[in-house]
Amino acid sequence: MDAQLRRALLECCVLAVLQEGDSYGYRIVRAVSPRIPITESTLYPILRRLETVGCLRVYTEEHNHRLRRYYAITDSGRARVREFLAEWEQAMAVCAYIKSTVPNTENEGSLPS
Repeated sequence: MDAQLRRALLECCVLAVLQEGDSYGYRIVRAVSPRIPITESTLYPILRRLETVGCLRVYTEEHNHRLRRYYAITDSGRARVREFLAEWEQAMAVCAYIKSTVPNTENEGSLPS
């Protein structure tokens, strides 16, 4: 998969998880991983980038006598998800067109009737 496409998909998956509620790194990895492989070492740069552009905010809370960083989606993050989905619809329309121009390979090699 193209690196830029993968990055966009991962960012949107992270934001989608946060639309369900505030969360922390390990829980985000567990929620995203069944859909697209991600590790914590991949996640944290994504979270920092999303925070820098204002798509999420970070706060800390104590958990088992330790501070845990939580991530919350912002209105800007929600707008980014909507923009991604609109762009994805356009991309799927282009994909459908491209697929329609590719000859059917199922019958390749068979003799004409």
